[in-house]
Amino acid sequence: MLTIEELTKSFGPNVAVDAATVAVEQPAMIGIIGRSGAGKSTLLRMLNCLTEATSGRIMFDGRDITALKGSEKRGWQSECAMIFQQFNLVPRMDVVSNVLHGTLNRRSTLATMFNLFPNEDIHRAIDILDRLGIAEHAVKRAEALSGGQQQRVAIARALMQDPKIILADEPIASLDPMNAQMVMQSLRQIHEEDGRMVIANLHTLDTARRYCDRVIGMRDGRIVFDGTPAQLTTGVARDIYGADASFSEAATSTEIETLDRTAKEHAALELA
Repeated sequence: MLTIEELTKSFGPNVAVDAATVAVEQPAMIGIIGRSGAGKSTLLRMLNCLTEATSGRIMFDGRDITALKGSEKRGWQSECAMIFQQFNLVPRMDVVSNVLHGTLNRRSTLATMFNLFPNEDIHRAIDILDRLGIAEHAVKRAEALSGGQQQRVAIARALMQDPKIILADEPIASLDPMNAQMVMQSLRQIHEEDGRMVIANLHTLDTARRYCDRVIGMRDGRIVFDGTPAQLTTGVARDIYGADASFSEAATSTEIETLDRTAKEHAALELA
């Protein structure tokens, strides 16, 4: 389905992503973890064609994504929706119009200039907002909403594209715990109910363990772990974050203890 082959991105002498190789056979919810500067965001931006790869390639359903140009590349960006940490909404525009902007790639220039949306799209946008629990805010300006609500508007805009993959770049990094939980639950629900692939860059091990089927760990641009949440032991966490990490960046001491306990329980079940 999705294959990343020796994908590399260099900025002059600096290698941001170093020969990343990943194979995803079916839709899954995948978390990418690692320290700041590990290459997580660059990897997602290459998947969405926002950043051009230096070498390697990305294949999706037999199509070489790294070779796409012009309208074909824009078409892929509709199929591979991106959600950003800072929401990227139009603050003074109402919520439903922000969501409808997810259809811009398939609308005419004239319709875009005058914000002319078919009734069918308007009803669909409201249905998506309702699914995410924020339909009552449809006519409010985006800037009037809380951070968590704005991120759910951004998710709704991504869903308007009807994508095959949703990429989320640190979607909860600027949110309080309650809103972060609501956003992650929304992404998990979208994966489970729609069968869409969701790939999210995440800040903590605990979030990756709680919501993801598969976790990829990056360090200094390289993938150093690719496995299940149950395989995330303390040793693996140190491989990802470095032996000198205080784990404030990776996890609390309680999370680390939970990682070891979960791994031991998993091993005991396999031996039983």
